[in-house]
Amino acid sequence: MKEIKRSSTIVTEIITAFIFLIFLFPIFIVILNAGKDPFSITSNPLSLPKDWFQVFRNMKIIWLDPNLRYGSSFFASIIVTVFSLLLIVLVSGQAAWVLVRTKTKLSQFIFFLFVAAMVIPFQIVMLPLVSWFRIVAKATGFQLLRTYSGMILSYVGFGLSLSLFMFHGFIKGIPYELEEAATIDGCAKWQIFYRIIFPLLKPITATVLVLNGIWIWNDYLLPLLILGKGNKIQTVPLAVANYAGAYVKQWDLILTAVLLAMIPVIILFLFLQRYIIKGMVSGSIK
Repeated sequence: MKEIKRSSTIVTEIITAFIFLIFLFPIFIVILNAGKDPFSITSNPLSLPKDWFQVFRNMKIIWLDPNLRYGSSFFASIIVTVFSLLLIVLVSGQAAWVLVRTKTKLSQFIFFLFVAAMVIPFQIVMLPLVSWFRIVAKATGFQLLRTYSGMILSYVGFGLSLSLFMFHGFIKGIPYELEEAATIDGCAKWQIFYRIIFPLLKPITATVLVLNGIWIWNDYLLPLLILGKGNKIQTVPLAVANYAGAYVKQWDLILTAVLLAMIPVIILFLFLQRYIIKGMVSGSIK
């Protein structure tokens, strides 16, 4: 019996390692080819680069290219991602807390509306979204197309449903007695949330940050719709796409730009990895 269990454990570990290598293979290809010339990439993508320092020269070319504006695009992506994540966490966390503690039919109905919104494909609403932004600009003069505010508002709207759903499941496991004790001590509602509840949400907050951060940072279609090409404001995926022409594709610069875009996501994951699994498991079973 022990031998059977040991054999099954070994098989499981081998399968897990194989799947892990499959997921790492695209990253390996990017790192391997970022320091090559275009001919070497297309002729033999699995060969080692002749000059590993070529990747740093490619980074310098990308960063200083006035036509690509990768540096400004990088900081634009940081602005959009940081402010979108901040608003998603604050709004969805507070909304989930209110919906959990307000046990009425209306609160249940609102929660199910958010859950239902998760299954609506983005492709259905993308054109009405652009049309609505134009209507708002004509009616109020507040520009949402080709601006930071339009991008951030869009990401908050699309990311709110899943984030609220995850916060909702986690908050249900927090004892209500903590809030009652804080109320007796004279805490206001906002003090209860930010001093008692929010510090307990670190695991699920980290999960929400990573999931939404990867999505926002790597998204291409929504920035293309809201910002368009040729705009002063563009995100990293739009900047990378500038190297892929209709007839010529600069694969060395494309892969180097992709490598630069991967670094912030990897750093975010490394800082928050210890909270991610705990947050996802806790949110799913409570």
